[in-house]
Amino acid sequence: MSTTADTPVKTPAAVTEPEASNLWRDAYRRFKKNKLAVGAFFVLVFLVFIAIFADVISPAPYDYSNLIDANQFPNSQHLLGTDSVGRDFLSRLIYGTRVSLTVGISVQLIALAIGLPLGIAAGMLGGWVDYIIMRGVEVLTSIPIWLFALFIISVWRSNGQQVGGGLLNVIVAIGLVGWVDICRLTRAQILTLREKEFVLAANAIGAKPLHIATHHLLPNALAPLIVAVTLGIPTAIFTEAGLSFLGFGINDPLPSWGKMVADSSSYIRVYWHLGLFPTLCIAVTMLTFSFVGDGLRDALDPNLKK
Repeated sequence: MSTTADTPVKTPAAVTEPEASNLWRDAYRRFKKNKLAVGAFFVLVFLVFIAIFADVISPAPYDYSNLIDANQFPNSQHLLGTDSVGRDFLSRLIYGTRVSLTVGISVQLIALAIGLPLGIAAGMLGGWVDYIIMRGVEVLTSIPIWLFALFIISVWRSNGQQVGGGLLNVIVAIGLVGWVDICRLTRAQILTLREKEFVLAANAIGAKPLHIATHHLLPNALAPLIVAVTLGIPTAIFTEAGLSFLGFGINDPLPSWGKMVADSSSYIRVYWHLGLFPTLCIAVTMLTFSFVGDGLRDALDPNLKK
C-alpha cells in the first residue's frame, strides 16, 4: 500500500519576476528603438568631442594668418582650403563647433536660471505674481527673439562697446530672451502637478511650499524640461549665426559659423567652399539636436508606455 510519503512532491518552477519599470528606464528603451534619434545622438557626441579637443584636433591655430595662402581651394595642405586672409578653414570650422556649442548650452543655462524659478513662482503662488510674470512673458513672446537680442546688443554698442561685444555679450543677449518658453512650460507643469494626490498629501502633513516645489513638483516636471532645453539649443545656435551674419555677433578673430558665411558672401561665386562648409555645419548641428530632442520627447511621453 502506497502512502503519500512515497509520492514525489513536485515543486513549482521558479517564477521570474519582471524587471522593475520606471519612467527613465522605459524612456531609455523607447529611445533605443528610435534609430534616427540614436544616430543623431552619436553625431552629437562626435560634435562635443570636437568642441572639447579643438586645440588638439585642429591642424593650425584658428587665428594664424598667412596672406600668401589666401583663398586657396581644398588641397593636401589645407583640406578645406583657406579664407580671404590665409587662415586654415578646417581649423576655423573646428573652433566654430566649440563656439556654437558654447553659445547653445550657455544660453539654455541662462534660460533655466531665469525661466525655471519664475515658472515655479507663477504656478505655485498664482494671483498677482502669476499675472505679472505671464504678462511679461506675453510681451516678450510678441517680439521676435532676433530683434530683441539685436536691440540689446545695439544698446551695448551705443554705450561704447565694440560691435557685437564678443562671445559673452552674445550669450547674455540671447539668454535674456530665451527663457520665455522654459517659464511657460514650467508654469504649465506646476499647475498640472499641484493637483495630484502626492502634492495634496504633502500639503496635508504641513510641508513647506519650497520643499514641495523642489522635492515633489520639479522632479516630476523634468522630462518635458529636458526636451525643451534640447530643442532650445539649436535655436540659440541659429540665432547666434544670424547675429554674426549681420555683424552683431562674434568678433574676429574668434571663428563663428554665421560670421564665416557672412564673410564668404563677397567671394561665393568663385570660392564656393567659403560659404558651403560653415552652412553645412550649421545645418547638421541643428538637425542633430532636433532629432535628439524629438527622440527624447517621444521617449519621455508617458502616453506611449505600453
